[in-house]
Amino acid sequence: MSTGRSPSLVRTIDAPAEAKGQRLDAFLAGQLEGISRSRVQLLIDQGDVLVNGTREKASLKLRGGEQIVITGDPHPAPLKAVPEAIPLDIVYEDSDLAVVNKPAGMMVHAGSGQNDSARSGGTLVNALLHRFNALSSTGGVLRPGIVHRLDKSTSGLIIVAKNDRAHAALGAMFSSRSVQKTYIALVHGSLQKEKGTITAAVSRDPVRRTRMTTRPSENARSAVSHYKVMRRLATRFGKFTLVEVRIETGRTHQIRVHMASIGHPVVGDTLYGGVAQFTEQDAAQTTSPTRSSTRNSTRKKSELERLKLSRNFLHSAKLEFAQPITGKPLHLEAPLPAELTDFLSRLESV
Repeated sequence: MSTGRSPSLVRTIDAPAEAKGQRLDAFLAGQLEGISRSRVQLLIDQGDVLVNGTREKASLKLRGGEQIVITGDPHPAPLKAVPEAIPLDIVYEDSDLAVVNKPAGMMVHAGSGQNDSARSGGTLVNALLHRFNALSSTGGVLRPGIVHRLDKSTSGLIIVAKNDRAHAALGAMFSSRSVQKTYIALVHGSLQKEKGTITAAVSRDPVRRTRMTTRPSENARSAVSHYKVMRRLATRFGKFTLVEVRIETGRTHQIRVHMASIGHPVVGDTLYGGVAQFTEQDAAQTTSPTRSSTRNSTRKKSELERLKLSRNFLHSAKLEFAQPITGKPLHLEAPLPAELTDFLSRLESV
């Protein structure tokens, strides 16, 4: 059988009898030293693993005695940032830094994905390298210029350092909490208070590793979020609150996990209990009319309007800080992007 691969990349493993009942991906992760199960699953999905000459799923239960041929490299080449001609919305720029209005859907730097091109392509860093050629080296080859981050599904302002001196000064400013970061979020329900402060510490969820949690943990890090109600919305799709949130710290998913912890997750944030698709609430279904009146007044489900948001309703709206070299005060703002203002308009339409 010809695999079309370099012979040095082809590896054959015979499953012993003791492997009976094991999943294919779990077995291979135990056989390939230093290789994660997710990497094994990637190889299987790409067709780089053959069991008795046949492509199988990662969930295949082995019977023992199978010949498993790995035709791809379990050790992928290191991710790297490469310049890409991607349009950028530059809100501010000088010789030391730039502030970019990042769109939702763009990763700040390379991460996990289905293949190497997906993992390293289309990032903010790649766009920055094309635009500015050189950035600070403090973050390494994968994160040049990156002082802080925004989630992929969050839009808004992010600071980028052009040189190491500015990067070091900005890093110290973030550590001392002298950079004021203000976000706008739409959350589920109606907040009881007009303003408040959430101080729950944040840590990685030990069960669902893609999530953060406010449950007590010895690894939890302090986190402080101040929220203020901007507008309350009682709509035909339910109740919502538009809030301004200023964060003193910058923990992973901080606003998302903090708002969810008080029972008001961010709209669109399905990871923390938010909803991304809404159906108009039929008034007749929220009352207790007679059976005949219900039959006459309640519209068919297919007639109820639906509303969908394909991202989190979370936007980095304001940054206030001193230019790290000159000390000049900078007050920068980015309005809500069109997809969020359009969503609000549809939400509030009669």
